[in-house]
Amino acid sequence: MSSIPERIQLVEDVWDTIATEAEAIELTEDEKKIIDERLEAYHRNPDLGSPWEDVYKRIVNKR
Repeated sequence: MSSIPERIQLVEDVWDTIATEAEAIELTEDEKKIIDERLEAYHRNPDLGSPWEDVYKRIVNKR
């Protein structure tokens, strides 16, 4: 099995190929509604979530 950094790089590489075709992805009305609700919740309380660095550390430290 590959190391964690190698697997993360693989996921990033796959994501990059998806992102280049992002315009081809059509969201459903339900998905758009969920995104709007989450964005609104963020604007109401932007300090409620965690920075990516903290989330990443929690994920990595669970192993």
